[in-house]
Amino acid sequence: MINSVRYIKVTSVGITVLCIIAAALNSIIYPILVPGFGMPLFVDTVFTAAVTFYVGLIPGLATALLTWVIGFAIKDDIVTPFIICSIAEVIIIFLLKPAAVNTRLMYKEKKRSVFAVLLAQLMLVYIIATLAVSVLGGLIDYIFYTALPNTKPSFSAEDAFKEWLLQGPLPVPVLNILSRIPVNLIDRFIVIFGGYLISRALAKFLKR
Repeated sequence: MINSVRYIKVTSVGITVLCIIAAALNSIIYPILVPGFGMPLFVDTVFTAAVTFYVGLIPGLATALLTWVIGFAIKDDIVTPFIICSIAEVIIIFLLKPAAVNTRLMYKEKKRSVFAVLLAQLMLVYIIATLAVSVLGGLIDYIFYTALPNTKPSFSAEDAFKEWLLQGPLPVPVLNILSRIPVNLIDRFIVIFGGYLISRALAKFLKR
């Protein structure tokens, strides 16, 4: 019983440290890729995805919230509600992530079939996350920067697509959603597949 309690405490501390490190890395990767290399992507949730794949829902949500808090502290900007997109992504990953971590070990004679199933599961997570983040992000953008008197701090990738779409008769909320899809198709691919690969690397490293 004592050993069990110790194991739970150590595990809890380890997960807490993991969440803090992941949130810090999320906060670092965005300024490196966007201002540093000019990559107009929202990839600041890749380590949130990795934590969710590896240890589940609550640590994933904690990492998302920590990333949001760190981002606000660094930028010293107004509090934006885009954390909702990160929360939705964590929930989607948790609900749809591949169920069997050791599938490859269980079915060594069917590696190709296992890989195909894993790829299909990750593709499902990727597609649903892309659509969800695009819809939520577009609606939040409309409410926060159009319906409410807030000024957008900088020009982002979806704004370029939005300017092109403004030539048509579509309403602004729809434009906001559609303009995000091309960007999210790229960055959600990096977040979902990159996050999964990081989680597998973590599993192997910590197992040692």
